[in-house]
Amino acid sequence: MSRSSRVFAAVLALLFCATLASPAGASDRHGVPPAFVALRDVDPTIRYDIRYFGRHNFVGERIDGYRQPECVLTRQAARALRTAQRTLLRRGYTLKVYDCYRPQRAVDHFVRWAKDLDDERMKAEFYPNVDKSRLFADGYIAEKSGHSRGSTLDVTLVKLPVRPQRPYLPGEPLVACFAPVGQRFPDNSVDMGTGYDCFDPLSHTDNPAITGAARHHRDLLRSTLANVGFRNLPEEWWHFTLNDEPFPDTYFNFPVTRRALG
Repeated sequence: MSRSSRVFAAVLALLFCATLASPAGASDRHGVPPAFVALRDVDPTIRYDIRYFGRHNFVGERIDGYRQPECVLTRQAARALRTAQRTLLRRGYTLKVYDCYRPQRAVDHFVRWAKDLDDERMKAEFYPNVDKSRLFADGYIAEKSGHSRGSTLDVTLVKLPVRPQRPYLPGEPLVACFAPVGQRFPDNSVDMGTGYDCFDPLSHTDNPAITGAARHHRDLLRSTLANVGFRNLPEEWWHFTLNDEPFPDTYFNFPVTRRALG
């Protein structure tokens, strides 16, 4: 066999091995598995407030991997969410998503931030009662996230008709995420007892201190999503994962963008 023939054979062998090594749901030429969709293409009525695309989050800056303020999910999760939305619309509510698929590079950004104990620019709102050195030990930050598997999302309820929500102004005075409605940031969602991404025991879904309207809203969100196949993370009222997620062991790293979908 000539040298050029041996090189060609070696290249073919490498390509064959790479194909065999590709995980379930192999990515297309854009790096996005065909099983993923933009939520707005499945249900355009669901509202968005993609916090990690902007600066109103516990880090205080746009997070790596968020190239557009989009909700990307596996097709199964998006369709289940559409079913839940139809139920809630009849009851006078709409879903609003804060985060959906989250690339591993975003999780890595969180980890780097959590290790920088001097950066506490957003502490007064998102973790006023937690020492930043405790974020890993207390489970608020981890090196892997179910969001990276594509069937987990952070979501809330908004009452119809939807009220406008003013934008967050970087540098504005911060108010604790567990302050009463009317004092904390004016999110247009219904009262859930705390704001989104509130690192505090009051965010635990069944915390007995949450009563009245906030308790009703948490229970309504959880029961509606449970009826279409999602389970809630007990420590975060906003966090839900599809029970039959198609990629339970795969953590993806393609960026959040709509351009590569379809």
